[in-house]
Formats: sequence, C-alpha cells, structure tokens
Amino acid sequence: MKARLFHKIKQYRTLLLMLSPTLIYFFVFSYLPMAGNVMAFKNYQYDLGIFGSKWVGFENFRFFFISGDGLRVTMNTILYNLAFIAVNTVLQVFAAVLLAEIAGRWFKKITQTVMFLPYFISWVVVGAIAYNLFNYEHGTLNNMLTALGWNPIDIYNTPSLWKYLLVIVAAWKVIGYGTVFYLSAIMGIDKELYEAADIDGANVFQQIRRITIPCLKPTIMILILLGIGNVFRGDFGMFYQLANNPILYNATDVIDTYVFRSLISNGDVGMSAAIGFYQSVLCFVTILAANYLVRSANKDYAIF
Repeated sequence: MKARLFHKIKQYRTLLLMLSPTLIYFFVFSYLPMAGNVMAFKNYQYDLGIFGSKWVGFENFRFFFISGDGLRVTMNTILYNLAFIAVNTVLQVFAAVLLAEIAGRWFKKITQTVMFLPYFISWVVVGAIAYNLFNYEHGTLNNMLTALGWNPIDIYNTPSLWKYLLVIVAAWKVIGYGTVFYLSAIMGIDKELYEAADIDGANVFQQIRRITIPCLKPTIMILILLGIGNVFRGDFGMFYQLANNPILYNATDVIDTYVFRSLISNGDVGMSAAIGFYQSVLCFVTILAANYLVRSANKDYAIF
C-alpha cells in the first residue's frame, strides 16, 4: 500500500506541487483557525489566552438565546438569503438566456460589461449612493416626489420597506457576476441540438424551454446548493453599510451584524465566538442535508 502511495505521489508530483499553494492557503487560513472555536465554550480573558481561559460550557450560547435576539436574527438571515437565492437565480438565468440570444456582438459585450460593473463597486460606495437616493430631506427620490406634488417617504425610518430594498440592491449588484456562470453553461450546449430543433420548426421560445433551460439545470442546482450552504451567513458589508440604523434592526439585523455589534459594544469575545460557531454548524448541516436530498433525486446534480 505504501509503495503504491509513493508511486502515485511520484507519478503526479508536478500536479501536487501546483496544488500545494492552495492546500497551504486553506490549511493556514481555514483549518488552523478552527482551534479558535474553543473560545465559544470559554470565558475568554486576554491575559490568559485562548486555552488558559476558564471553561464555561454552553453559557455563551445560553446568553444568545435567552436574550430573545437569537431566533430573530437567525430567521432574518435565513429569509433574506432564501429571497436572494430565488430572485438572483431567476434574474441571472433570464439575463444569460437574453444575452445568448442577442445577435449583435458589440451590443452583447457592452451590455454584459454594464451588468458586471456593479459587482466591483464596494458596499461602502453603494451605501453612500443609497443614502443620497433615499435621504428624507435631500434625497433624490424625495426631491422627485416633492416636485411631482407627492409626499416624501421616510425610508430610513420605515423598516418594512428594507425587506424589499435589500433584495433589489443585492440583485442589482450580483446579477452580472452570476450571469457569467449561466452564460458559460449556455455556450457549452451542443449547437446541433438547436439546429435539429430549428429543422423541426421550433421557435426561439420553444428552444429555450426545451433545450436551454433543461441543459442549465445542473449549473442551477450546483449554484443553488452553494447558496444554501451559506444560507445562515449574511453579507456583512451589505447589511452594515445599507441598514446600520437601530430603527431598522428588527427587520434587517442578521447574525453577522449582530455578532459584530456584540463584540464592539460588549467586548465579549466568548459570546461572539459562540454565535459564530453556531452559525458555522448550521451552514455545515444545511449543505449536507440539501446535498443529500438533491443526490437522492439525481446524483448528477449533487456537489459530492
């Protein structure tokens, strides 16, 4: 067995050498820090360090849930991410199909570039744009409404509106990035399928329905599974930069922003670590369960 292992290592030594930087990176920055999860079960003190601090068991988790915030931020995180997955998937598939059907080469490239541009804008800049749009006194939106004789809308003091605004802004920012995956999958579809369908008299919409969408199913399922794996993780930059307002917390607070504020305001590293550990375990269990269900239905669509 050892001789066979060494033979394989020697045979693929070039590929293993190329792979080693990635393995080292993930080991140092992903696996090695896992030892810090022990802080979730300790009353962390800076002078005693991670392993020298007093063990308190599940006390840090208990504080999170009895505070009444645990269920609220967890549900917010889940519901927002499910909305992001549903809306973004539909829009990205639609945009990819539309781009694939556009005949003009330069128009297609310009459109794709314009759609991709928001992905590179930081959430800090997006937050500033949103503030200038939605500010009650000087915002562009309220200035337009006032000019039309309508009453201004106090968006930053209306939590219910942000449930829709966050979904819209998230879709606007990532639609170009997600479209690339689906457009690549469409470009990989055998052109003979479309030629045969055209000979049989199928129009464009029938070809999309019968060929393009079915061929996109594996890509759609894999990207949805990856999204479900992060369903308990909120985009910290988006929620913090767009909705960092105490009035909006009940409607917009997610686990990531709650952990950050808890650490900044209370300085309780143990409780913050406990919430982060709780979040990671939920993500791990969710992706395993979702992958199992998909694999049971069709193993070709599963991640592993």
